[in-house]
Amino acid sequence: MKALSLAAVLFLIAAPAQAQDVLRTFELPAHRALMAQRDGADLSAFETDGCSGGLSSSWRFVADTFPSFRALYEAHPPWEYCCVAHDRAYHHAGGALRAEDSYTARLSADDTLRACVSQHGVDHADEYAERYDMTPEQIRTAHSVTAEAMFAAVRFGGGPCSGLPWRWGFGYPGCSVFAPLTPARE
Repeated sequence: MKALSLAAVLFLIAAPAQAQDVLRTFELPAHRALMAQRDGADLSAFETDGCSGGLSSSWRFVADTFPSFRALYEAHPPWEYCCVAHDRAYHHAGGALRAEDSYTARLSADDTLRACVSQHGVDHADEYAERYDMTPEQIRTAHSVTAEAMFAAVRFGGGPCSGLPWRWGFGYPGCSVFAPLTPARE
């Protein structure tokens, strides 16, 4: 059942606009909780881990461990600047003041990340094709696939009030979509 549920969520993430409407309905309570939490809260100083979910840190580990990897593929993912820009939007919840605007800003930030990674492949296709002994089309395809995977990952794991360090609105104190527990009445 869990595999089916995960498959359904992943399908909805990648599906057309109607499915996005369903996801919006499920996500809006978290945006409402975030907007309520951020009222009067101080925004923390911006910090980034590059590409979240261990992508940048794993890349750096491999690059530090294998000098030949570093020489060929560099010390950081070449599209890491896309992730840093994405983190900036996530940090302050896109500057949104209302839950609906927060949802729209998050979707826009995620779309921008996807477009940035894909465009990086387009912009560097000839250079990377020569460096990696591939065709420019293979480079563009690899970046497009990477961009889609990153989009699915941030849509699935980047929602507000998740408790994750890379959540939407991570510059504000944590929030919860659940009402605080109150003592049972006798």
